[in-house]
Amino acid sequence: MAQFPLLPVALLLGVAALILFWVARRKQRQSGLPGGRLIYTDTQAWARVEKPLFCQELNLTGKPDYLVEQNGQIIPVEVKSSRQVQSPYESHVYQLAAYCILVDRCLGKRPAYGILHYPDKTYAIDFTASLEEKVMSLLAEMQAVVEESQAERSHESAQRCVRCGYRDICDQALRI
Repeated sequence: MAQFPLLPVALLLGVAALILFWVARRKQRQSGLPGGRLIYTDTQAWARVEKPLFCQELNLTGKPDYLVEQNGQIIPVEVKSSRQVQSPYESHVYQLAAYCILVDRCLGKRPAYGILHYPDKTYAIDFTASLEEKVMSLLAEMQAVVEESQAERSHESAQRCVRCGYRDICDQALRI
C-alpha cells in the first residue's frame, strides 16, 4: 500500500520534466544558439562578460555574442536586433567572419561556419577561404587608413574608456 502514493508523484514529476525540457528547447531555438556547450558569452544575461578575443598578428579584437562548442567544433554566434531582413547584411557577415578568424587564430579551431541570428530569421554563414580573404583585405584597408590618419580618441569620458574593448591595447587610454 505504501507504494501506491509514489506512482502519482512519479508521473507528475515525469510530466513536469517533459514540460521543462520542451520549454528549454523552445528558448534555445529562439536564442539562435545551436545545440552544444556554451563556452563564451558577451551578454550579461548569461554570465559575466568575457575578455575579448585578440590576435596581435592581425591587430584584431572582437567579442562574439556567443561561442558554442559542438562535436569538437567552435561556432561563433552573433545576435542582431534588425527585423525583417531578406538576407544578412554584408557588414554583419564580415563581422561574423572576423570572429571566425579570431576563433581560428586564438583557439586553434577553424569554424566551418558561424551563425547570424536576427529576431525573424537565423542564417548559417559558411566560413570559406574566399570570405576569409575578403575580410583580410578589408582589415588591411582599415589598417592603412588608421596608419595614415592616426585616429585620436574622440572623448574625455572615463566611463567610456574603462568599458572600451580596446583599452588594453590603446595608447591613448585615459589613465584612471
